[in-house]
Amino acid sequence: MTARFVAVGAGRMGRGIAISFAYAGHRIALVDLRQRTPEAWQKLREEAMAEVRGALQGLAKLGALAEARIPEIAARVEMVDAAGAPSALAAAELVFEGVPETMEAKREAFAFINKHCRSDAILTSTTSSILVTQLAEIVERPERFLNMHWLNPAYVIPVVELSTHPGTSAEVLARTRALMEGIGKLPVVCGAAPGYIVPRLQALVMNEAARMVEEGVATAEEIDKATRYGMGLRFAALGVVEFIDFGGCDILHHASREMAGSIDPHRYQAPAIVGRMMEEGRLGLKTGSGFYDYEGRDVGAYRLDVLSRTLGMLRHAGLWKPPADGTLS
Repeated sequence: MTARFVAVGAGRMGRGIAISFAYAGHRIALVDLRQRTPEAWQKLREEAMAEVRGALQGLAKLGALAEARIPEIAARVEMVDAAGAPSALAAAELVFEGVPETMEAKREAFAFINKHCRSDAILTSTTSSILVTQLAEIVERPERFLNMHWLNPAYVIPVVELSTHPGTSAEVLARTRALMEGIGKLPVVCGAAPGYIVPRLQALVMNEAARMVEEGVATAEEIDKATRYGMGLRFAALGVVEFIDFGGCDILHHASREMAGSIDPHRYQAPAIVGRMMEEGRLGLKTGSGFYDYEGRDVGAYRLDVLSRTLGMLRHAGLWKPPADGTLS
């Protein structure tokens, strides 16, 4: 049976994508476009398949699958060399480009993909640094192209960020979302912007954490404890924008003003949208509208749902305790 899916580039990202599809029951071709000696190809093949099996063994140790199923799942990943690449691409419905992060490498890879892929194939790039608008210029059918950013480890993290350009077909986007949802992923859509969604937010948080260590605000251990069980736990239960609405846009406005004045006026200045929402009285849940519209929503039920999500995270972390048996003296 021919694979419907192809990952071009047999490095870490390609292998992670291959595991994701194999785990979901699909055959996938992991294609290496480099011309290699037979010895070099055999070494790469063994290395890649060892990583696939190793990742599955890690999941088995954690109870995510029965160890006896590893050979069956790993066998769905087919390693394909440069000679076999044309036929693999000719059969693919969805192609993931994951070659090194240079325009030269991307241009060379897409020239090959353009030549051999089906006219109705969906093409994606897994780049983390090159905008979809730049890459669309080197694709023959840009209406069938978008960037798809996976978060490592690709076979574990559900979110995949789909970055579209103005010419991306709505039908192609819908089909891509459906294919990714079909393997258990959670696609989110964003425009052509550096850093997508998650890396852009992560960079701010990580830089500020490093800065706090540098300034002696707290140790790395204390900062990590605070982020895992304070900030991180809450943001696992509430999305970042939902969190603004839940607490109130005015809280963000005032906190930003104080920190901009005492720490850094540029890093902590609230964006213009926050000021506009303050002026319009759209403070979030407590006023009925904010980034979201709460008109007609059962606010009590919504608050209870948020509490349920939070308690679920606390229980998972082993941090929720039952009430005391009696009154303490």
